[in-house]
Amino acid sequence: MIIISAAFAVPPARRDAIIALCAEHSARSRAEPGCLSHHIHVDCEDPERLFYYEEWRDEAAVAAHFAVPESREFVKRLTELVGERPGMGMYRAETVAPADLGSKPSPHLLLP
Repeated sequence: MIIISAAFAVPPARRDAIIALCAEHSARSRAEPGCLSHHIHVDCEDPERLFYYEEWRDEAAVAAHFAVPESREFVKRLTELVGERPGMGMYRAETVAPADLGSKPSPHLLLP
């Protein structure tokens, strides 16, 4: 699985336009093959900051997503509204069960 995250400050005067653009992009992206999760969130510690969190099946799904013209247009429009291109992190991940972390998992890992 590939995880993508991004965070960026939101100019207050453009907040509604940015949130609408991001929500539209997430909804469209969730319909793409290989998209497992794609959401925009408000930072609880800084309401003027938004955070993207995405999960994709594999690198091919991410490459296809980036090749969609609407994705390129989204980045262009977001950059214009925010005033800079938001930084982005991409990570390979795998599911890990608490039991896989050792013979004595920490109590906070013993989730239902």
